[in-house]
Amino acid sequence: MFSYRHAFHAGNHADVLKHTVLIAMLQHLTQKEAALTVIDTHAGAGLYRLDNDAAQTSGEAEEGIFELLRRMETMEEDLAPALNDYVELVASFNPSGVLKNYPGSPFITHKLLREHDRLKLFELYPGDARSLRLNVDQLDAGRQVQHAMEDGFESSRKYLPPPSRRGLVLIDPSYELKSDYGRVTAYVAEMLKLFATGTFAVWYPIIPRPEAHDLPRKLKNLAVRAGKPWLNASLAIKSGKPAPGQRSGLAESGICIINPPHTLRPALQQALPQMVALMGQDKQAGFELKSGG
Repeated sequence: MFSYRHAFHAGNHADVLKHTVLIAMLQHLTQKEAALTVIDTHAGAGLYRLDNDAAQTSGEAEEGIFELLRRMETMEEDLAPALNDYVELVASFNPSGVLKNYPGSPFITHKLLREHDRLKLFELYPGDARSLRLNVDQLDAGRQVQHAMEDGFESSRKYLPPPSRRGLVLIDPSYELKSDYGRVTAYVAEMLKLFATGTFAVWYPIIPRPEAHDLPRKLKNLAVRAGKPWLNASLAIKSGKPAPGQRSGLAESGICIINPPHTLRPALQQALPQMVALMGQDKQAGFELKSGG
C-alpha cells in the first residue's frame, strides 16, 4: 500500500486552490432545484487536525492557510468573494476562532449540500478509510452520505450517471504511483461517455515528471474531442528548487475542470492573484488560468 496520507498535506497551498474551486462550483451547482450527486474518488479522512503530529511534521499548512490568514490581516483591498467564501467555510469548523480543524473535500461538500443532494465517498487507504468512517458518523447525515473503503476509480462507476443527471466528480489521487496519471485520463474518458453533462474536476501536482505536465493537456484534449468546455487553473507559491537549507515540498499544483460552471472563471480571475499575493514566497510565485470550449 502506498504511503500517501492526506493528513500530511491538509491546509497547504494546493488545498487552498482546490477547495476554493470546489466551494465556488458547489455554490453554483446547488442553485438549481434538482438533486446534485457529488462523488469524491479519493476522499481521505474528511477532517483533519492541524495541531497533530502529521500536520506538524510536514508544516505544509504554514505555507498555505496559515500564511494566507497572516497576510490577510494587513491587506488593504477586500478579499475576492471566492477566497472569502473559502476562508469563512474553514472558519466555521473552528468556532473558537483558533484554526485547529481543517475540513477536507468531503466535509466541505457536505456543508454546502442540501437535504436531497447525495455524496459518495471512496478511500482505499485503510487508516484514512477508518478515520473517514468515524468522522462521517459524527455528521449524522443518514443516507445523504455514503462511504466505502474501495477504489474510487472502479466503484464510482455504478453511480454515474445519477438519476437527476446532475453531478460533480472530484478526482484527487495521490499520484505517488505513476499509473495514477493514466488511470485519471482513462477514467475521465470513460465517464464522459457515460455522463457527458457531468462536471469533472481533477486536481494534480505540478512536479518534474512528464506525466504530471502531460495530464492537463490530455484532459483538455478529452474535453475538446467531446465538445465540452474546460478550465484549467494552476498556482505556484515558490520556485520548485529549494534554496540550500530550506525544506523541499510541493511548489505548484493545478486543477482542471471539464464542464465547469460559467461563473468559475470570473471568480478565479479575482481570487488567483490574491492567492499569489497572500501565499507567494519568491519571484517564481504566480498563477495561470486558461479555458476553452
